[in-house]
Amino acid sequence: MLITTENFGYNKKQVLDGLRSHFFGRVEIRVMIIVINLFAILSAVLFYLHKIQPLAFLIFSLLWLILWVTIRRILPLSIYKRSQTFQDTFTLSMDDAGVKLKTEKGNQLWTWNKFSGFKETVHFFLLYFNPRSFFMVPKDSFKDLSELQEARDMLKKEINRLPT
Repeated sequence: MLITTENFGYNKKQVLDGLRSHFFGRVEIRVMIIVINLFAILSAVLFYLHKIQPLAFLIFSLLWLILWVTIRRILPLSIYKRSQTFQDTFTLSMDDAGVKLKTEKGNQLWTWNKFSGFKETVHFFLLYFNPRSFFMVPKDSFKDLSELQEARDMLKKEINRLPT
């Protein structure tokens, strides 16, 4: 079965959302968010009970805000701006041999065993080479819903699905 998408590009808002999904899927980010949230809640309770000074509550609140802004805005935006990939247009083919990507600069074929997993988000299929390296395939690059479903089925068959 051959699935081909013709000349797709990336929507900035969707890419930022996809990158956020990747970051929030990382175990270390989840643990850090939980720890910071627990400290923020604990500091609010202790502040309410007059056990800590307002400065401690303010510091934990600022830590929470800085973490949230960094993960939600700064990190995805910095990656988007640094990567030339999101400015190019592509043609993508998926078949039994693997995934072939064509650009004006050249072609790249990845056999299915090169991928360690995939994750589906609202706008993308994230195809992972390793936990930190992945390729984003926009869902809106497929012609119709049936082709999107065929791609989803092929990815499920060929690549292990990562937990969400």
